[in-house]
Amino acid sequence: MHAITIEQPGGPEALVWAEVPDPVAGEGEVLVDVAASAVNRADILQRQGFYDPPPGSSRYPGLECSGRIAALGPGVSGWAVGDEVCALLAGGGYAERVAVPVGQLLPVPAGVDLVTAAALPEVVCTVWSNVFMVAGLRPGETLLVHGGSSGIGTMAIQLAKAVGATVAVTAGGPEKLARCKELGADVLIDYREQDFVAELRAATGGAGADVILDIMGAKYLARNLDALAVNGRLAVIGLQGGVKAELNLGALLAKRAAITATSLRARPLDEKAAIVAAVREHVWPLVASGRVNPVVHGAFPMREAPEAHRTMESSTHVGKLLLTT
Repeated sequence: MHAITIEQPGGPEALVWAEVPDPVAGEGEVLVDVAASAVNRADILQRQGFYDPPPGSSRYPGLECSGRIAALGPGVSGWAVGDEVCALLAGGGYAERVAVPVGQLLPVPAGVDLVTAAALPEVVCTVWSNVFMVAGLRPGETLLVHGGSSGIGTMAIQLAKAVGATVAVTAGGPEKLARCKELGADVLIDYREQDFVAELRAATGGAGADVILDIMGAKYLARNLDALAVNGRLAVIGLQGGVKAELNLGALLAKRAAITATSLRARPLDEKAAIVAAVREHVWPLVASGRVNPVVHGAFPMREAPEAHRTMESSTHVGKLLLTT
């Protein structure tokens, strides 16, 4: 088969479409013929040499895919060769075939085509596990999403609205904010021109956000704490703004607030399987009904992964970027 390889860390040109050995489905795994994968920020970090795959996982980038089951490994039941699926991966999505732990498989939702389904697993599992399973967003609460026009952001907006929350977003520029509004965002904040803490307080009568989904990390830590409501929960899922910051524990105590930080890629298989099962139970019906939809900016042939990475790094897109085999 062919896959995108990274011989040496570097820029987008480090991504090379090359012939590689076929994967084999091990115990509890299925082999998937990949129809499409999607580009995530983690793929860029891996390309740059800052985010190695977990031990034992594929060394090729790609944290999600869609396709058809080509073979079943030992101990697998409930699936058949030819089934159309999408999957959460620890790596290997940028390839023509990938071996997937059976607990990380999902059926392609009704009403979603096979290629577009590749835009779902990583963002849905990330949002559901952090915003709902960990932070416990409830109907009537306010969610602040940083990077509202990203793949994560566009999914977070829709899922939060589906459960009856108010959604505030930050994004760069009126076009991205307009798209967030179309998806259901109630409070639109241009981080280039506005102070998100002041804007959020004004929009909530001074209360702030009950839950904040943050991709920035250190750069936003103090302001996120300011923006939290009493009993608020801050979920950090990215470090685009750095890894070290000073935290005012007094302010955290005064608000009786909580800060969590999670990643998905390196979690044990049983934890990933539990998240995937929750997504299938709670989110897949929303997708099938059309209340929640994948947002896809565009698709590139997989061999053109370098161009897809350049597009992501330019931050001109809204939603997901796909790679098709």
